[in-house]
Amino acid sequence: MLKKTILYTLCSLFISYLSARPEKPNVILILTDDFGWQDVKCYDIDKPSPYETPHIDQLSKEGVLFWEGYSPAPTCSPSRGAILAGKHPARLQRTHVEGGKPPMPHNEKHFPMVSPWRKGRLDTAEITIAEALKGNGYTTGHVGKWHLSIQHRAYPHATDQGFDYGRSDIGITRPMKPHRLTNFATTDKADPYHLDENGFPYDQNSEDALTFLRENKDKPFFLYYATWLVHTPIHSRSKALLEKYCKKLGIPYPTDPSVWNIQGQHNPYYAAMVEMLDYYIGQLISYLKNTEDPRWKGHQLIENTYIIFSSDNGGMERVPGEQITDNYPLDKGKINAKEGGVRVPLIIAGPNIPKDVQSNVMINGLDFYPTILSWTHTQRPKAQQLDGANLATLLTQNPKDATLVIDPYTSDVRNTMIWHFPNSVAMQSTIRVGNYKLIRNLNVLANEPLQLYQLYDDEGNRKDIEEMKNLSSTMPQKTKMMNDMLQERLDEMDAEPAYCNPFCTKKIPQQDKVPSIDSHGKNGNDVWLSFRENEAKVIKADLIYTLNGGDKVEEWFRIKADIKGNKVIAQLPEGTTHYVFNLIDNNNFLLSYPRMGDKNDYTNHSRISKALSNIE
Repeated sequence: MLKKTILYTLCSLFISYLSARPEKPNVILILTDDFGWQDVKCYDIDKPSPYETPHIDQLSKEGVLFWEGYSPAPTCSPSRGAILAGKHPARLQRTHVEGGKPPMPHNEKHFPMVSPWRKGRLDTAEITIAEALKGNGYTTGHVGKWHLSIQHRAYPHATDQGFDYGRSDIGITRPMKPHRLTNFATTDKADPYHLDENGFPYDQNSEDALTFLRENKDKPFFLYYATWLVHTPIHSRSKALLEKYCKKLGIPYPTDPSVWNIQGQHNPYYAAMVEMLDYYIGQLISYLKNTEDPRWKGHQLIENTYIIFSSDNGGMERVPGEQITDNYPLDKGKINAKEGGVRVPLIIAGPNIPKDVQSNVMINGLDFYPTILSWTHTQRPKAQQLDGANLATLLTQNPKDATLVIDPYTSDVRNTMIWHFPNSVAMQSTIRVGNYKLIRNLNVLANEPLQLYQLYDDEGNRKDIEEMKNLSSTMPQKTKMMNDMLQERLDEMDAEPAYCNPFCTKKIPQQDKVPSIDSHGKNGNDVWLSFRENEAKVIKADLIYTLNGGDKVEEWFRIKADIKGNKVIAQLPEGTTHYVFNLIDNNNFLLSYPRMGDKNDYTNHSRISKALSNIE
């Protein structure tokens, strides 16, 4: 009898061991490229989207769909860096793409503002979520778009910042030759884009993601699957899908491959790309559902895997000659901090997260880092400040209860988000507080310096998500309060503003008081610049320098220069090949020496040194 009892106990313990959920769950972060809020079928709110996304729609039924999910920035690279480092783009000094260059206006004569210098790469000193997880025994993989260095293939790569596995093949987004109405995929297995049994082209990017899962399913893993879809070039390697959407949209099959100008969501190339993206995501989720978890016998991988699905920024509505999609009812799109540029599809599913829930809680890609730390029981790296909120309690207790999200800045319930985009033509800093959103136009000549919109009413019902009714003149106190709060947050992050262009032919206040350069000199590695203040006071000076002038991946850095009387003095870092002085006066004008002109003066922006004299 005793032997039977012991045997029964041992069997029970063995069964219990086999059925115990592994302590370290898997995590997959799917970050799509330029995928808009209204590009996903399950986000339809006004009129039906023509795009078919059955697999993403099904994922929303298996987790929580957030109607008010946001990207950290309205463009790609700053969002990606912010998500992986857990810090706001302004704090990282990476607020736009194509960083690592001396500041210059888009057009020196006609554009009144100059974007500030920004880093060309994510500092390797930043501890990425992958590095944090590696320290807790996770195998980490990145596939697809990286875009955290000055160029896609420049240092640092994913494997330099915590990823064991890194693949960046662009797959089916590689440009079609000679144009997008030729060389469609076939069923020939020798075709690198051969069609599968369902008629979809082979995509190396998605295959790399599946390869990582196959090779690492027996270990706790973190996969950062950064799709190249649905970024330009806009084309479909599946002719059948292109024909399908021409018919569905009621438009003729295209004959001119160079343009597409029909407004709205009527681009059949883009529609085909959206469905292909959905298909490849479906393949990945299908693998998780149909593969037994080696660490949890009798269970499938999906049962112990968290999935975050989102986009790096809002949809890109248009490029020259191409109407891509439409983010309506949201205004604007990528490269703008209005809702269409930063509101994104965002779905989270996984263990103990309720299914088929739709939430109006405001969340952000910055929240992924602390949430993943919580899911995986990983300690926050002491040196890594995190700007996002931990969503783990919200997701498991009540995804609709906004009081469960705590702001790391105030330690109170979070009701505030900010964006800082002192770049491109938009030039905006933005804050959302509760149901209101304030946009500060950084262009000193803007007709409306401040815009205030009420996105939702007090009950949370939609009111003006279109951002069409500027309330700043009728609600001056609220406008001032939010503008002050915005500045407080920007100051805390040491966010750099846009600067005034002293050479703009449009009249800018205080332009006649800008300092002027008298002389410049160099003695070994010591360089100096003398100036006259002309009524305006020089309050800041920087040295912008490069160590690889003329190189294919020429990259410029910044150090502070000292102001001593009417001189600016700096010491060149060892190995400097070229340098530029930047002076900022108390009226916010930026004066560069040598005078940089504008971006149109450089046929290759990555080789600015060609326009400057070599340092002897």
